[in-house]
Amino acid sequence: MKSIDSIQNAPIGVFDSGVGGLTVAREIMRQLPKEKLVYFGDTARVPYGSKSQTTIIRYTKQIVRFLQTKQVKAIVVACNTASAFALEEVAKTLDIPIIGVVKPGAKVAAETTKNGKIGVIGTEGTIDSKIYTRVIHLQNEKAQVLGKACPLFVPLVEEGWINDPVTVQVAQRYLAPLIDTGIDTLIMGCTHYPLIRSTIQDVLGEGVQLINPAYETARTLTQLLEEQDLLNKENSFSKNQYEFYVSDAAEKFMKFADSILPYDVDTTKLIPIEEY
Repeated sequence: MKSIDSIQNAPIGVFDSGVGGLTVAREIMRQLPKEKLVYFGDTARVPYGSKSQTTIIRYTKQIVRFLQTKQVKAIVVACNTASAFALEEVAKTLDIPIIGVVKPGAKVAAETTKNGKIGVIGTEGTIDSKIYTRVIHLQNEKAQVLGKACPLFVPLVEEGWINDPVTVQVAQRYLAPLIDTGIDTLIMGCTHYPLIRSTIQDVLGEGVQLINPAYETARTLTQLLEEQDLLNKENSFSKNQYEFYVSDAAEKFMKFADSILPYDVDTTKLIPIEEY
């Protein structure tokens, strides 16, 4: 049996279909600076949004098995599509806490809206699942939830086109119907989207409140670790505090991670994820 100290000192596992989950990892680093973190980006199989639920569950189980080899004490599914399609299924098989990004963001949106009109942008999988509608209605049953799939955003972010005129044009096309409905709150229902937050906000205008589930997810994780006495009590920061793994294109991932994280990312290791 592991001692409580060794469990508290264990890392948190975070995964996503690609680089988007780094927005969640970044928030965890900011809010929980003592914690160790193991990140996996499934860059060989990105995007998840157009794939079936069966496939997403299979991918998620493989990644969870890999993270368990790193002795993680908790797992954050930093991917909206996997949170929508696989979280409940995978949680049944685990004896450690696992949280997704949907519930934290939905809760804040339900509390934030003043006119009851909430927009959600995400992948086709997330929007078609209507998971945000269900979770928001648990908080605020009168809220009108309007979903819009934005499938081009993920490849634009993965390509590094963060401040590109093409990204602005795509955002204008996607967001126009939501703006016309009069939403006052918009959930960025994909962890890639905070990386183009300024573009989205510029297109929406100041009258719409943007909700970033990454921030809310890190807050929820903090509460969960506190409740279960899993917070790391040690104060030492080590060079090995953060580990990064991907299923493809490690060099490209490393450059991207280095540009958005508050710490230097020196190494990213390739993992044959299909073997797990």
